Amino acid sequence: MPAPGFDISIPPSQVRRLGRKIWHNECRGTSSGLTSWNRGEEFASLGIGHFIWYPEGRSGPFQESFPQLLAFLERHGAVLPDWLTVCVGCPWPSRRDFQQDFHSQRMDELRRLLAQTVPLQARFIVERLEGALPRMLAGLAPDERRRVRSQFYRVARQPAGVYALVDYVNFKGEGLKAQENYNGEAWGLLQVLQGMNGTLPGRPALEEFAQSADRVLTRRVQNSPPDRHEALWLPGWRQRLQTYRAPTADS
Repeated sequence: MPAPGFDISIPPSQVRRLGRKIWHNECRGTSSGLTSWNRGEEFASLGIGHFIWYPEGRSGPFQESFPQLLAFLERHGAVLPDWLTVCVGCPWPSRRDFQQDFHSQRMDELRRLLAQTVPLQARFIVERLEGALPRMLAGLAPDERRRVRSQFYRVARQPAGVYALVDYVNFKGEGLKAQENYNGEAWGLLQVLQGMNGTLPGRPALEEFAQSADRVLTRRVQNSPPDRHEALWLPGWRQRLQTYRAPTADS
C-alpha cells in the first residue's frame, strides 16, 4: 500500500486537460461562467472550480476557497489586477450588485485572469486533493482509517480515478467542515469513500465511486432545507457523476 502522503504527479498536458474538464463541468467551458453568483446563494462562485468568495465580513456553511486560489496564483507568477490585490472580501455585496456589474471593466479583468490561469487553477485543485487524505484520515478509528485509505488508492491508481477524486473534492469538498452538513450528514469526499466496500480495481472502482457519490448527494438533497430547492440541482449533479464512469474521464 502506498505511504500515507499522497503526491499526484501529473504532466503539464494532463493538467491542462484536467482544467478544461473541470471548467466544462462547472462553467460549460464558457468565459462568462467563470464569474457566477447562483440564485439563492450568499456568495460568488469564481473560476473553473466555482471557488467560493463571500462578501467582506460574511461567512456561511460552505468553505471559502477563492482567497486561497488568489494567493496560489500570485505565488506562481500570475499578475492580479490592482483592485483584486486589495480586496478583503468579495467586492459585490449581493447577487444583484454582482449581476448589475457583470459587464464592467472590473468583471472583464477578473474573467481574463481566470481564463488565462486554467492550468494553475487545476494544479491548485490537485494540491487541495493532496492535502485532503491526511485530514480525512486524522479523525477516524484505525480500522476505518485503513478502509478509507484503501478505497482512496483503489480509485486513485488510474488516471480516470485521479480526475474523479480531484473533481469531487473540488465539487463538494472533503466532508470535514462542521458547518457543511444537513441533519448531521455531510456530503464530501470522505463520505463517498466511507460508502465504498469493494476490492476490484479498474472500472469497478470508478463505478462504485460514482454510485457512492450518487447516494451521498441524494441524501444531501433529502436533508436540505426546502427553501434551497436542491432537488433542482440533482439531475445536473448526476450528469457530472457519469463522467467519473467514462473511460475517457481523464481526457
